[in-house]
Amino acid sequence: MIDYKKAKACADLLQALAEPTRLRIIELLLSGKKNVTELARDLNTEIVNTSHHLKILRHAGLVSNEKHGRKVEYSLHPDYFPDAEAASADFGWCRIEIYAEE
Repeated sequence: MIDYKKAKACADLLQALAEPTRLRIIELLLSGKKNVTELARDLNTEIVNTSHHLKILRHAGLVSNEKHGRKVEYSLHPDYFPDAEAASADFGWCRIEIYAEE
């Protein structure tokens, strides 16, 4: 049986993903790094809303960010997405597959 600490950590990660816009952000980042403006454009949402979702994903550790001058690029964190092309996430015992719309 999984111990409480591991179950809580996995539940926290899944809670961060449990929102359609955040899943769409993960899907967009499967193809590589993007800044908030690119993500907002691709999602057809306001930059402030996209930033809010990125903040939640970043605090959960699912997304990494790198500053390049005034721009910040976001990417999937390699600890959870070791092979972004495989479109899967590895949370230890809790593994999920992400399917892009065809």
